[in-house]
Amino acid sequence: MKPFLFAILLCQACLYAAMTPDTALKNLVEGNQRFYQDKSLHPDRTGERRLELTAHQTPFATIVGCSDSRVAPEIVFDQGIGDLFIVRVAGNVVGPIELDSIEYSVIYLHSSLILVLGHENCGAVKAVVDGTTKDIEAVAELIQPAAQATQKDKKDRLEKTIKLNAKMVAEQLQKSPVLSKMIAEKKLSVVGGYYDFHTGKVELLK
Repeated sequence: MKPFLFAILLCQACLYAAMTPDTALKNLVEGNQRFYQDKSLHPDRTGERRLELTAHQTPFATIVGCSDSRVAPEIVFDQGIGDLFIVRVAGNVVGPIELDSIEYSVIYLHSSLILVLGHENCGAVKAVVDGTTKDIEAVAELIQPAAQATQKDKKDRLEKTIKLNAKMVAEQLQKSPVLSKMIAEKKLSVVGGYYDFHTGKVELLK
């Protein structure tokens, strides 16, 4: 590798490793804006970039997303190879295995942001709301608290449950002893989001 190229890569790796939670979130928001405005840059997706990352990775954010084929985080946030650490499971829920992966990304790869991404018309959440959870019992059990909390909502219950589920998963992560310590040290932020199929926008959940 040419010396000047190696220096550029080293600086880039340092930048991501040292990225603040606020900057990481700004990167995702700006990437999503490019996506829904049809101005995606498709960064860092070359063969050269692939080879650069054979020995290391420094993803600046971790996305806890649904397995739904329509919600690929690298595309929705217009990011490239090595930029995001992705944990995907139906209903964007977190059990012990998912938590291990998330904590790994924060401790060893220095991700400074975790975004729990729910999405419009999530099939797993809809199954719980409708009471048709055969064959997804383990996933449904983790979504059930959000569904129970919205039982009295007659209007837009599915959307409200999807958003609440994402927020509850984010709150669950914030209580992890490992992650809460890093949050207290301002090295990490955990937020929830909701992806709209029609607009392509990701709404940050408060």
